Amino acid sequence: MQQNPAESRIRVLIVDDQAMVRQGFGALLDAQSDMTVVGSAGDGSEAAALVRRTQPDVVLMDIRMPNMNGLEATRQILAMPGEQHPRVIILTTFDADEYVFEAIRAGASGFLLKDATADSLVEAVRIVAGGDALLAPAITQKLIADYAARPAAPRDSARLNDLTARELEVMQRIARGMSNAEVAGDLFLGEQTVKTHVSRVLQKLGLRDRTQLVVAAYESGLVRVGDAPDSTQR
Repeated sequence: MQQNPAESRIRVLIVDDQAMVRQGFGALLDAQSDMTVVGSAGDGSEAAALVRRTQPDVVLMDIRMPNMNGLEATRQILAMPGEQHPRVIILTTFDADEYVFEAIRAGASGFLLKDATADSLVEAVRIVAGGDALLAPAITQKLIADYAARPAAPRDSARLNDLTARELEVMQRIARGMSNAEVAGDLFLGEQTVKTHVSRVLQKLGLRDRTQLVVAAYESGLVRVGDAPDSTQR
């Protein structure tokens, strides 16, 4: 039986308190042959209700909104009953937003600045819908800088004890900002092998995606702030 093309499209929900932003993003994404916008909401509480009704694959979530902000909405959406949850991309105008760490822990799959190009937004939706995570380069650097400025906390290195030497090498490079292809080239591995190692690391550490992997690498001491990639790397 042939699959209905509409059923294979990425279902996107847009959440932002500015109507013009919702309309602009909606028109852009609806114009893509592999995407369909299933709804839009002006605040987090409305978003949570819409997720139940529309079952999106990806939610574009503004972080600063009235009534319920994007952080709390992300928590509620990802805590809903069931095994299938949408993946959340946080949209923000702030490249040093104080909610970034909390949003990662709440389960957000990525962050994108609102001034990103149209191509970057479309690519972000496809990346996250495909199961990967992303951080805009500017946010990555601010995230690391913010982490460095926080009071020192005990390193939780014991959580890495179950990882093999190769898995540690892969985790370290991912946390430095390398893509799967770059890790493969650096370690002389196939790209599919790298993906397998990343999946095993996520499973062993109980992490949702690569974004949480980055934070875990810094919190465990596997990677230190001086190891951060330059801003040209993803």
